[in-house]
Amino acid sequence: MQARIAAAETRIFKAVFPSTTNHYDTLFGGTALQLMDEVAFIAATRFSRKRMVTVSSDKINFTKSIPAGTIIELVGRVEHVGNTSIRIAVEIYVEEMYSMERHKAIHGTFTFVALDEDKKPIRII
Repeated sequence: MQARIAAAETRIFKAVFPSTTNHYDTLFGGTALQLMDEVAFIAATRFSRKRMVTVSSDKINFTKSIPAGTIIELVGRVEHVGNTSIRIAVEIYVEEMYSMERHKAIHGTFTFVALDEDKKPIRII
């Protein structure tokens, strides 16, 4: 099981362009949530290889703003596997483009449920 969890870890990099920022020139919170849900979905699917749907997000902490002109890395990791659900922890790290500075900016968790063809919950493993 630990090898399967490790293999499901998912990392996505993005550049933060002005079109994704608010009037403070920082990443929109909603855009960050969308990206977090996406990386969590991919990690959950890579672990389960089943149809997965988001059922909740929990305790999203925005601890550092993410300015335009930076690079972000989203990391999704399996945190808990239940019978039909899986919880994925997601962290967003912000990197300056022209220096080696890197900081954790946002973290939170997302829960997914595996569904069959009739959209009924099924066992993950």
